[in-house]
Amino acid sequence: MSTVLSAAAAAPATGRPPRGPRGLTWTVLRVHRTALVFWCLTLAFATAVLIWMYAIGDEARTGITACASPPTDARPSCAEVGSITADERYIDGIRLVTELIAYLMFPIAAWAGGVLVGQELERGTARLAWTQSVTPARWLAAKLAVPAVLITVGTSALVSLIVLARGDGEPALVGHWYQTEAYISTGPTAVGHALAGLSLGALFGLLCGRPLPAAGLSFAACLVLYNVLDRGREHLWPTATRRATDAQGFQLPHESLAVEWTYQGDRIVRATYHPPSHLRPLQYVETGILLAVAAAATLTAFAALRRRTP
Repeated sequence: MSTVLSAAAAAPATGRPPRGPRGLTWTVLRVHRTALVFWCLTLAFATAVLIWMYAIGDEARTGITACASPPTDARPSCAEVGSITADERYIDGIRLVTELIAYLMFPIAAWAGGVLVGQELERGTARLAWTQSVTPARWLAAKLAVPAVLITVGTSALVSLIVLARGDGEPALVGHWYQTEAYISTGPTAVGHALAGLSLGALFGLLCGRPLPAAGLSFAACLVLYNVLDRGREHLWPTATRRATDAQGFQLPHESLAVEWTYQGDRIVRATYHPPSHLRPLQYVETGILLAVAAAATLTAFAALRRRTP
């Protein structure tokens, strides 16, 4: 009996190798296939919404045009304009996706700390992998690289689609460019936030070694980072200055973000502001800060991993 069992147990080792993809990349995808499916469904949903918003964009802009009663050659009837509801659907759809992208770092950080790293350390599956042919450094590198690629590609695609769906950026429909959700979701800052969340989550997952504390601390760290950047964003790039030229004061350029007003008595004599042209420089600087945070968290995570392993 023992001879038969021994032969049966040894049979798979002498047979043909198992079919299908192998390696660390496929292992990460297989272990975290639930998260992968959820990410793909989220991208598909957001893509469908943005394509719809792009399709109704012209009609939505018609719904907020100036009107007249009775209509004139230059302005349509207010009754006709008032009957258009595409603008409401457009506003709600754009807001939904921009908020999804703007707050993406929080669920990513909680997942990375609680499931990607913390859960595997608590269950011992990580140490089991380390006793095989996978070194701890390779294990962590795969854990970070695979989701980082998927997050970068997916988020970049959504940013491109939302920029397209926003059209001319009419503030009455899509909000002002300097509002937090619109600012983050229309440039590389969205990718920076997501990658920072991933790295911070992995770091706290290694430091805690348990999923729930790691998820909570990751979320808290991202909340602090998010608010610090939100409050200091206007100082990331030199402002423009405009001075009053007469007693009537002045108006800032259209869609400018006022940073500081200087008064002389009751009259404004000077203002510093960011014009719309500062959007990209501000985003690039903030993205650089976020990538630096992600890099620092990643290096610290590898250092923490070395202390956990002999």
